[in-house]
Amino acid sequence: MKKYLSVLFIFLSLMACRQVDDKQSLQGKWLFALDPNDIGLTEQWYNKSLNDTIHLPGSLQEQGYGDNVGIETPWTGQIVDRSWYDAPQYEKFRQPGNIKVPFWLNPDKHYVGVAWYQKEVEIPASWNGRPVELELERTHWETTLFLDGMEMGKHESLSTPYRHTFNELSPGKHTLTLRVDNRINIEVGTNAHSVSDHTQSNWNGVIGTISLTAKPSLYIDDIQIYPNITDKTIKAIVSLDGTIGTNGSSLLLQIEKKNGSIVGKPYKIEITSGSGMIQEATLAMGDDAQFWSEHTPNLYTLRAVIKNGENKEEQCRTFGLREFKANGTRFEINGQPVFLRGTLECCIFPLTGYPAMDNTYWAKIYNQCKAHGLNHVRFHSWCPPEAAFAVADSMGIYLQVECAGWATVGDGGYSDQWFHDESDRILKEYGNHPSFCMMAYGNEPGGANQATYLSGLINYWKSKDLRRVYTSAGGWPYVENADYWDPMEPRIQRWGEGMNSIINAQQPRTDFDFADIIRKNMPTVSHEVGQWCVYPNFKEIEKYTGVLKAKNFEIFQETLKEHHMADLADDFLFASGRLQTLCYKADIEGALRTPGFAGFQLLDLHDFPGQGTALVGVLDPFWEEKGYVTPEEYSTFCNKTVPLVRFPKMVWLNNETLNVPLEVAHFGEKPLQAANITWEISNQVGEKIAQGNFVKDLPVTNCIPAGNIEYSFSGIEKPTQLVVSAEVKETGSKNLWNIWVYPAKQETVDKQPYITSALDNQAMAQLEKGENVLLLLSPGSILPEKGGNISVGFSSIFWNTAWTNKQPPHTLGILCDPKHPALAAFPTEKYSDYQWWDLVSHCNAMVLDDFPADYRPVVHLIDDWFTNRKLGILLEGKVGNGKLMVCSADLQTELDKRPAARQFRQSILQYMASDRFNPPVSLDPALIKSLYK
Repeated sequence: MKKYLSVLFIFLSLMACRQVDDKQSLQGKWLFALDPNDIGLTEQWYNKSLNDTIHLPGSLQEQGYGDNVGIETPWTGQIVDRSWYDAPQYEKFRQPGNIKVPFWLNPDKHYVGVAWYQKEVEIPASWNGRPVELELERTHWETTLFLDGMEMGKHESLSTPYRHTFNELSPGKHTLTLRVDNRINIEVGTNAHSVSDHTQSNWNGVIGTISLTAKPSLYIDDIQIYPNITDKTIKAIVSLDGTIGTNGSSLLLQIEKKNGSIVGKPYKIEITSGSGMIQEATLAMGDDAQFWSEHTPNLYTLRAVIKNGENKEEQCRTFGLREFKANGTRFEINGQPVFLRGTLECCIFPLTGYPAMDNTYWAKIYNQCKAHGLNHVRFHSWCPPEAAFAVADSMGIYLQVECAGWATVGDGGYSDQWFHDESDRILKEYGNHPSFCMMAYGNEPGGANQATYLSGLINYWKSKDLRRVYTSAGGWPYVENADYWDPMEPRIQRWGEGMNSIINAQQPRTDFDFADIIRKNMPTVSHEVGQWCVYPNFKEIEKYTGVLKAKNFEIFQETLKEHHMADLADDFLFASGRLQTLCYKADIEGALRTPGFAGFQLLDLHDFPGQGTALVGVLDPFWEEKGYVTPEEYSTFCNKTVPLVRFPKMVWLNNETLNVPLEVAHFGEKPLQAANITWEISNQVGEKIAQGNFVKDLPVTNCIPAGNIEYSFSGIEKPTQLVVSAEVKETGSKNLWNIWVYPAKQETVDKQPYITSALDNQAMAQLEKGENVLLLLSPGSILPEKGGNISVGFSSIFWNTAWTNKQPPHTLGILCDPKHPALAAFPTEKYSDYQWWDLVSHCNAMVLDDFPADYRPVVHLIDDWFTNRKLGILLEGKVGNGKLMVCSADLQTELDKRPAARQFRQSILQYMASDRFNPPVSLDPALIKSLYK
């Protein structure tokens, strides 16, 4: 029997979602014992009182338990570069008392095995005869529960709470004992971020809520809410457990807004012994119901009350009225196109070594995402806790959740069933959250039968829950029945490409897109875009005040100091950071220029501390800025609305005319009518030299043509760096690019130096006469041990050299003093920009470690932090009575086709012909000769 009740009656009935006196927190001191030899079961430790104490929630490692780190530490995670174990340069870091490993953050203590936790609880008389639920919000990992020495059950999930209901607990004292085993007993993959030392650490313990709750005889087991945006209703399915009263029971359902006001009419279901334990109801939300999306994260609460005689239980679920689905090659939210601008979150929590369980930290994470223009987070091979979903709901973040795996699947092993079961647990626990929009098994699976297995898993998910979209896994495989796929491309560099990637092999331009790569039958979301490295920020070391320490950074800092460049650490960070930002800008803009593209997932907005130390973030592992790019700047090229210019090249001559198309990618809340789109060209000091505007309707899509920017460079007589900017006035969305204009006809340099390719007798004779000598060392002439084996490319290092078997390039861009007179006719900042592409793409590094300790080249190459060599491509010094300039970039070949190289050479010649050419340091010619063949 069903009937509607008055609003007042329901409001008074539903004042709270659980009575306080029905809940008992178990947070605090627990008895504890390590069981490294796994003898506890045999010796029945569950019947004994344990000797040590520990605080829960927490991990045993953060409280000083476990083993010291050393050579024999059984790490959870693959180590590709094992040189730390035997290489001479790491010898001092393998010594007791000075153990420092370079491949990830170092825990104070490490422990893989069994630990026991025990607590005596007092059950009040008022709970007599009632079911009692134990909740352990997150354990790591396999947990066996004992009550008064009797085994009650086992929990294998990495993603969801362990809840066990005791049918009855007699009043008085009882002993709870937990056996927690963090060994990889189920093959989820040792690199999976759900378990790995690469990121969170393989911790052992219990975190989050730990409590006992007394239930009525009939109670709510689960509530699932299925929104329908077409008729603005929800279908609520409530699963009950326990015993229905002889006089019947009732279930009351009510929708509320965030402010507590009631939506629609309350709903009551009368339950009798023949009703069954699953109840279903459809509730109308009214014509004024508000949708949930990234633009309008409107939330509602469904309050449910089960009454059974005099007893009752209340539970609440937050939900949003939304529909997230695929439509062609794009996603839609409530019928509106979506472009995913995402980053990975790989379970990186350096202070605790385990994920944050509180709303505050997740708000910090998502606030940084939004500040940098992102609307999406992929949880790579793990599933976050409740707080992550709740905060994402309130902020409008689209989440991709994964079933904790990076493993072989489809071979019929136990893990195949485990992933199936884990997905059930995840969908049941977090399925109501509107932010939970996407789901995959995990990352990059192995196995000959992976496609068949994952296709079957997708069919299973779709058969039970259509509230989100599903795919096989991050990276691969493509399967026909997926809603979308997440391939290794499109992006401007993939694993193994190195010098053949778009950004290293092609001259700089901003007119490329990935239209020929995306699938035409489903949305394509590019997998792990970016992976561009930056030099370590050694000031970050002091932030590691918790369970993990940045001893890998300490190694890198020490080796930099040994190479006499400790004073350059901040400059290396800033210069490499600006190059990193440029690489991410190129990747993201390429995605935004691609028609029909569904989005990207960055690796990463913040650093990934594992897999060899992958410093790929513009933020550090604490989600904090490093000082070389602000969120405001980053969001100029990564946002809901972004102006884009398709430049065929970035270096121009003054006898050319700029004529380039301006377009807009617009994925705002709604279309814009008659938008005012402006453009400007200005010089380095901010003086405006050209401007224009277009009026254009902007639908919700990308590749919207606005018009062409046209400007003749004929009036520019000197080498000039220009800034081209474009803005959508209605949204304040502004983007900009640097371009360079050089004279087509070079000035004649009257006082030419002696130019040579070797410091031979003739060159030495010129120096002895007091002449100037320009030594041009052609690429390939540098000896391997002096830099000839260092792969120099334009981009920064991809991921890191330790994990990629030294995939090129091996450097992090240039560092120079832009005010140095040698660069006066080659406008530059102190870091790499596109005018340097030609030079660093046609050069060898020169290793200058044998030069005087305080010697600095005119143009540094920033080395890999694992080696920290003093590198340069342009240096100067006094030799004998003369003055010498040495360049290892190609300044001789096809200069008529290489305007940047020609201009760089011109700048050097003008400097050497001037009175300003007066190197401050004298150099031994033997040092110069030792560089080349």
